Order: sequence, then structure tokens, then C-alpha cells
Amino acid sequence: MTHDDHGPTGHDDHSHPSHVSHDNHSSHGNHISPGRHSHHHTHNGDDFDWAAMADLLELEGETHSPYVRQALAELAHLTPRRILDIGSGPGVAACRLAAVFPDAEVTAVDGAPELLARAEQRAARLGVRLRTQVAEFPAGLADLGPADLVWSGQAVHHVGDQQGVLNQLAGLLEPGGVLAVVEGGLPPRWLPRDLGFGRCGLQERLDVAMAERFGRMRAELPGSVAVVEDWPGMLRAAGLTDARSRTFLIDHPAPLAEGARRFVRGSLERGRQILTDLLDTEDLSTLDRLLDPSDPASVDHRTDLFLLTAKTVHFGTAPRA
Repeated sequence: MTHDDHGPTGHDDHSHPSHVSHDNHSSHGNHISPGRHSHHHTHNGDDFDWAAMADLLELEGETHSPYVRQALAELAHLTPRRILDIGSGPGVAACRLAAVFPDAEVTAVDGAPELLARAEQRAARLGVRLRTQVAEFPAGLADLGPADLVWSGQAVHHVGDQQGVLNQLAGLLEPGGVLAVVEGGLPPRWLPRDLGFGRCGLQERLDVAMAERFGRMRAELPGSVAVVEDWPGMLRAAGLTDARSRTFLIDHPAPLAEGARRFVRGSLERGRQILTDLLDTEDLSTLDRLLDPSDPASVDHRTDLFLLTAKTVHFGTAPRA
């Protein structure tokens, strides 16, 4: 459910209960955001404590890491000197960038120092070189300096003027540099249509509720501007060339490994909190049973629990002088 907005954390995936908003994510998501950080997103209108979500955000990033690997394979021809991961959250994607481009200076940028501390710990554990920089999104973008590759996972949708922030991100690129923006994809699936209890089709109704919540979040953002979310078109409007989109599958079959299972549980817990006013009593009771660790039919014990979703990455290149 994400970084949210789309998911439990709101980041990381769009309006889907099994996505946590930072997918880096994150997605996802994704992170820096208008309030704090944007990797993993929830839009309650309150001052959300992203640091308290660090464990779920990191789990999200790890669970969704197959799409990051696939997306970076699209960029293997690059030899970037400086890379920015804007809205990095706890640094899962940033560390992957550092591993794929070991000769580059990679900087994880987020509005939450606690999440950047988690990114530094992760980099040390993995033995990769990673810098961190605290910056709000989008107010702090001007201070970041130029880069040859800018990655931003599920952060842009947290800003009222999405085209405006894409223009800013494109402005960070060196001539020939690449912007990669993670937005959209497919809502996650993690359970059979018929759970054995409750009304069939729970996930589709969660999708509808999350989409409603996401639309409400977008409308309430400061300076919210309606825009046709044609991401390649928006990248071209930002002055970039070779704008294209690629969608990457994330497929964790049943039975789920422990980490992915904990991510699904955390996402559902977050969804249960934020969708209370958008679901009927029967669906809320179904969620409660899925989240009851003493119930054999809960997500903790089901052998049919899986995770299937997809993330879309939009690429654009800065013209050469």
C-alpha cells in the first residue's frame, strides 16, 4: 500500500493497499516530501512520523527490489559521475545504485534525517559508498547541484504541481543526463479472490478505496494542479528527450518468504488504519481476521499468500548542448 496516498505508507505504488509508499519506494513507493519524506506515503494531513515507518519502508524496498534491478539494467550503458536518489527513504534503491555504479558519487536525498541514518547503516552493511543529504521536496532541490542520473521513486505525486517539480528535477541534469521517475504501475495482489471467508473480491474494493483516498490527497495538496498524467509527455514538457516508460514485474510466489510476508502484513495493517471510513463493516471484519495472528487464516499462516505487482519507470534524457 505505500508511501501511499497509495499504500500503507503511502510511497513506493499508487493507491494500493499492499504498497508502502517509499518503494525505494520504493516504491512506490517512494524519501523527501512536502511534509517530510516521500518515499512511502500516507496522506492523512497530519505530521506523519516517517522515521517510525522505517522498518516497513525498508521491507518495502527490499520486497520491491526486483523492479529496481530491472530498471537499472536499462541504464547500464551510462557512466554517471554523480547520481541523486531524491526521496530515498531508508536507501534501498540508493544502495543498489551505488552497487551498479561503483565509480559514481551517489547521494541519497530525503527530508527525514532518521531515514538517511538508516540508509547510511545499510550502505555500511553492504559495503557500498553512499553520501546522504537532508533536503525538503521540492523546496531543497535547488541546493543539490547537477547530476548525470537522477532517480526519484514515488515522490512526485506528493507535490501539488507535478509538472513543476518534474521541471525542477530535469533542471538538475547535466547535458545528456537521465531522469528516472517511478510513478504508477499495477496495484498489488497477494491473496486468492475467494479467501474462504468474507465477500469475494476484497482486493478490488481496496483498490477503489485507495484510489478515492489518493484523489482526495492530491486535491488537498498545497498548490494542487490538475494535469493529464501522461508521464512521458510531462517529461517532454520538462525539456527532456527520448522520453519513454517501462513497466517491471515484481513476482513473489506463494508461499511467501518471511520478509515479504512481514511487508504484506505491515501494508495491510496500515491500510486497515487509513481506509476505515471507506470500507464497509464486512470488509473491515475480513481485514481484522487476516491480521489476527491467532487465526489460521491470517496472513501470518496462509500458505497461499503471494505478492504480485508491477512498477512503471519513466525515463527522459537532457539534451546535449
